[in-house]
Amino acid sequence: MKITIDEIARVSGVSKGTVSRVINGKTTVAAATREKVLEVMNSLGFVPDPAARELSMRSKHTIGISIGQRDSRISPYFALIWRALARETQELGIQFIELHEDLPSYIRLPNAVLLFSAQHTHKRLDYLKSQNIPAVVIGHEPGHAFVVPDDHRGGQLAAEHLISLGHQQFAFLGTRIPSQAAEDRRNGFVDTLQKAGFSVQDEHDLEGHFNTLDAYRAIRKAWEAGHRFTALFAASDEMALGAIGALQDLDVQVPQQVSVVGFDGFPFPNTQLTTILQDISRIAHAAVQLALSGIEGEDPQGVYVPVQLQKGATTAAPPDVSH
Repeated sequence: MKITIDEIARVSGVSKGTVSRVINGKTTVAAATREKVLEVMNSLGFVPDPAARELSMRSKHTIGISIGQRDSRISPYFALIWRALARETQELGIQFIELHEDLPSYIRLPNAVLLFSAQHTHKRLDYLKSQNIPAVVIGHEPGHAFVVPDDHRGGQLAAEHLISLGHQQFAFLGTRIPSQAAEDRRNGFVDTLQKAGFSVQDEHDLEGHFNTLDAYRAIRKAWEAGHRFTALFAASDEMALGAIGALQDLDVQVPQQVSVVGFDGFPFPNTQLTTILQDISRIAHAAVQLALSGIEGEDPQGVYVPVQLQKGATTAAPPDVSH
């Protein structure tokens, strides 16, 4: 008798969708569940049909991405995540479309919707729930399906790196406008400094609003006011570049006088920035898989994508004398 996915699902105590994702090598299945399904498959002598597997990889689904009004479509992050999502959906035969923030204005919505910003998403999440359309937030949104880089760990890595170089005077460049990414990155940075006996003084807790120009202004204003630090962690690469530009215009050498760490890992030309590298491709893959899981009726999951320190030319040991 031919073993079917239904039989594997029944014996494993999971859904057909979960069995299908295990067979197709999807990453959104918990490790313990995956092992259990594989054991059942082996015990029943199930061998996947390559032709059937190929057909199952094709999809007639449509996934949309809803962009918040405050999100910049010309930012490097949006450009990279958009490209990665388009590539991911194309490989799966999924139609990928852009939606504006006013979701109720659409007569018909896609099978699932990605929400690009973790800010101001609650109205959209509530509306999608009322329409029984699964949503995935690209950002931190507990209680819902979401995918996010491990922002807190990124802050820890930045602090650990700067401490290891011997720095003792630290600054943080983020934003006080509610931002999950900035808050988590700052908390990881500050918590690690405090455990090592250091801190970020209030006058060194600066606002760059995740753009190059505001970051430039914040660093220039602080330095001209006499505030000194030898190590700066910027919560985005764009802010890091603005900070470096301001320091250079002030004749402050990077990294000889001030070391700078960013967050993102953008491929900026002619800039070897020390940064916290996030895996854009992996974020896009997880977002699409979570959307497909929602379409199949699976419970929402939160996925934290690991980050890593990428050493560049903007960090070094601090100067012997503060400037």
